[in-house]
Amino acid sequence: MSLDDLFSASAIFINPETLGSFRSNLDPVWIEEALRATGTATIRKRRLPAEQVIWLVLGMAMFRDRSIEDVAAKLDLALPGKGGASVSKSAVAQARARLGAEPLKWLFETSAATWSTDAAAEMRWRGLAVYGVDGSSVRIPDSPENRATFGGQTGRKATESGYPLARIVSLMALRSHVLRGVVICPYAKTAELNESVPLFDLLHDESLTILDKAYLSASHLLAIEQAGRDRHWLTRAKSNTAYVVLEDLGAGDQLVEMRVSHAARKRDPSLPETWRARAIRYAIPGFPPSALLTSLLDPTRFPAKEIVALYHERWELELGYDEVKTHLLIREEAIRSRTPEGAWACGKNCGAYFSPTSLSGWRWRASRKKSRSSPRG
Repeated sequence: MSLDDLFSASAIFINPETLGSFRSNLDPVWIEEALRATGTATIRKRRLPAEQVIWLVLGMAMFRDRSIEDVAAKLDLALPGKGGASVSKSAVAQARARLGAEPLKWLFETSAATWSTDAAAEMRWRGLAVYGVDGSSVRIPDSPENRATFGGQTGRKATESGYPLARIVSLMALRSHVLRGVVICPYAKTAELNESVPLFDLLHDESLTILDKAYLSASHLLAIEQAGRDRHWLTRAKSNTAYVVLEDLGAGDQLVEMRVSHAARKRDPSLPETWRARAIRYAIPGFPPSALLTSLLDPTRFPAKEIVALYHERWELELGYDEVKTHLLIREEAIRSRTPEGAWACGKNCGAYFSPTSLSGWRWRASRKKSRSSPRG
């Protein structure tokens, strides 16, 4: 597949093959501020100044099927030397190491906060910005150091996956596919549920976070609900979820009370003995009955039928992962670095996965310029 076909299949924004196209969607002022805020601005003249190295790293995320040297050339970043020679391969690697991770971390957090908040605000449901949290994984180049640091999947007879893996957990504005935040950690040594906790701190007031049933725990859901004003959660009940009905709110719609387990209260003594939620039972033809649990307790403000339909928007996060992994990267989503330090820098602190946020953000911004459609819901 050609580069043009790749991008036409995966995005509707301007082809970012030139530095100018990048700058039309990502504010260059942010680049300067990122370097100033982290004290990494280039002081002495270099053939690859720090601001150009940032564009190079972004290009590496966008043009995943090209070598780093080719990306540098395509973005006009490899400045010609004497006799027309370009910057050497070693100079590119040295420039990346010199830049470090902090400027890209700053840039990721700034762009994610700005774009996701704007996108979620434009497409609210019943006055609430709609977010989702879910996990996935990304391959790491197979080196002894990466395998020891990140681990991988294990199978029968103690077999291991062909590549080391990093676990990623994302907070996404579901209706625009713009990420608000990403946590990246070793696959074999961490659990998705625990790694999601820092993402809850990024939520703002008047929001609803949709999660799968793996997140059904008082410690996690109450952390969302009690951290601010009008913050809500919505998830599916497990088959063994037990609760006491306090009040019937309508057909298949009940106010319920659940007990917090002794183990959870031992880990966190601040948790209450019981907590309240709303249980909504429904059935889709051809499927067994299901139940949703939510902090949206007001049946007048939040109708049950709309909540049932809204829960299935959780799948938008899976579609966001698919856009990047399958359509943009053609399943070549491995972080490039063969050392743990480089993988962390290109991953966790560079947004990693800088591509989901930046690409979806640019797509949303470009489509918004074309059509100012009214918010859904």
